[in-house]
Amino acid sequence: MPTTDLGSHAPWLESQRRSRSRRLAAGRLLRRQRGRRSAAAVVIASLAFAAGGASAQAPTTKHGAPVASIQAALGVTADGVYGPQTRRAVRRFQRANGLTVDGIVGPETLAALGIGAREASASSVLERIAQCESGGDPTAVSADGRYHGKYQFSRATWRSVGGRGNPALASEAEQDERAAILYQRRGGAPWPNCA
Repeated sequence: MPTTDLGSHAPWLESQRRSRSRRLAAGRLLRRQRGRRSAAAVVIASLAFAAGGASAQAPTTKHGAPVASIQAALGVTADGVYGPQTRRAVRRFQRANGLTVDGIVGPETLAALGIGAREASASSVLERIAQCESGGDPTAVSADGRYHGKYQFSRATWRSVGGRGNPALASEAEQDERAAILYQRRGGAPWPNCA
């Protein structure tokens, strides 16, 4: 009968590795169940196609405007996903306002929607913060378990901006919204290494 050496760190490290693996698998399953495509991937692909293969700098829109803000301005459900419904609404808006009808939210469309440069620049900063903090993964949990989600919120900070429960279990659109509130209140101070 094998015995475990209680002085060894190996069983603890193996348990930690298995736990991390289970959390990652659960996160992947949760993303699949939500059935949502990443707004970033759709927008980048659209912009790259429109720009002849050039890649976009920010995965929101080429000019950094958050997809949820565009959707709110268009009067469609603001879920943060630049999907077919949003693309159709953008095209309708462009047609009605005498803009180039391409389904891409560029500077002219942003101006016509009334989405300012300040909001776009804040969105660009938040996207860089998310990439630095979690690689943009809304289900990320720090190694010590203190920070959660795309922007690595502590639970106290998450509650201070109106969040409930575990930030890593909230939708990506909600995490973006809460991060925007926090950024508006405190700037980059909550993310000293990434802002």
